[in-house]
Amino acid sequence: MSNNHVRNLQTTVLSDNWYTLRKATYELLGRDGEWQAQQREAYDRGNGAVILLYNRAEGTVILTKQFRLPTYLNGNEDGYLIEACAGLLDEHNPKDCIRKETEEETGYKITQLQKVFEAYMSPGSVTEILYFFVAEYSKDMKVSDGGGLADETESIEVLELEFSKALEMVKTGEIKDAKTIMLLQYAQINGLLS
Repeated sequence: MSNNHVRNLQTTVLSDNWYTLRKATYELLGRDGEWQAQQREAYDRGNGAVILLYNRAEGTVILTKQFRLPTYLNGNEDGYLIEACAGLLDEHNPKDCIRKETEEETGYKITQLQKVFEAYMSPGSVTEILYFFVAEYSKDMKVSDGGGLADETESIEVLELEFSKALEMVKTGEIKDAKTIMLLQYAQINGLLS
């Protein structure tokens, strides 16, 4: 990690309780040509992948609903969030990760998927890059009830929604998850569902 705009980078681990929070001190070359001393904290939780499952014939999408403590701490009254299926890469590549997560969380076994883009989700404080996918699903791809893994303390509700209803839920604030909104808008812009 070297470039001609950053020098004297030093990091200190502040916490590695769940993931890793680091404090960084460095100098950044300003637009005026002067070096500026800066300090920031960055949370490293690893990279992830997310997928929107859609059924073109039925006009539906599969989303999940689960408790998210950070949203509860920041005003989400019951703490539950409606989201597209997602997970951390761990040792997997993005495609293998999202296939595994899709089956665990939604119960659908997908084979064909398309990567549509990747994005830093909160670049001011979190290191994560998220890989975005879409895939068509059908009823015959359902191999289990989904719901996540008990040993990962996951308790996930699987939702099958009309695509138009999901888009309306973004407008009403029932869906507030950025990655999910991005994928729903991608599907709308690219005409994945009628």
